[in-house]
Amino acid sequence: MQHRHFNRELYFNEQSLITEKYVIPYIKSIFTINQDTVIAEIGCAEAGTLRTFLDMGCKVTGIDISKIRIENATKFYAGHPLNKNLTLIAEDIFSIVPDKLEKFDLIILRDSLEHIQDQDKLLLHAKNILNQNGMIFLSFPPWRMPFGGHQQMCTKKLLSIIPYFHLLPKPLYVGILKLFGEKQYRIKELMAIRETRISIQKFRKIVSKNDFKIDKEDFFFINPGYEIKFGLKLRKLPKIFNIPYLRDFFTTVCFYIIRPN
Repeated sequence: MQHRHFNRELYFNEQSLITEKYVIPYIKSIFTINQDTVIAEIGCAEAGTLRTFLDMGCKVTGIDISKIRIENATKFYAGHPLNKNLTLIAEDIFSIVPDKLEKFDLIILRDSLEHIQDQDKLLLHAKNILNQNGMIFLSFPPWRMPFGGHQQMCTKKLLSIIPYFHLLPKPLYVGILKLFGEKQYRIKELMAIRETRISIQKFRKIVSKNDFKIDKEDFFFINPGYEIKFGLKLRKLPKIFNIPYLRDFFTTVCFYIIRPN
């Protein structure tokens, strides 16, 4: 397990920097963001992704099922000069009646889709709280990528740096985790990610099924966030690997902008 998994303020600051340097320019290439833009992030954790949007004067809402993370976010934003434009909600997105939320111009699902059990339902729920001409930005690591099982969360250092072993058959995967002494709660978390695993092709099917259109799509061989976290330079997926199914093994993160048809 990496230091950022314990130091939530470090994680918050990293998410803010990644958003400022990569996410906002990506979105602004096809979508106007200004002080009138109303934004929500679903699965926001400590809401570090929203800080730069708030700095720009946008009205932002962060939603996360974890009360502890929303409490952390409240502390981190306590001194922000524009925190009157910030709403933080500690609740399961599926328990929120769409009519109780305002409509949003932009919805962000950043590295959260792979944690959601019913991904179809999530997109439909998001559609119900989008303004006309609103868009959704999503990023997620395909399940088959080197660390698509989030095994970097393992408390045993060796397991946390072994790529692809999450692709082993479930009994063997669980057996290895137990053999190395991972706690039951951690194994449960990793199995939950296994259950919700998502591939590029599966995501495209969900988008089509729920009557969305893909406006922008990019696959990264080196995740843009790895520069902030590990000092590695961004690199898009080489064309030689951009083949259906094969690309899932080499794409460390996908970026998408979608909107309802």
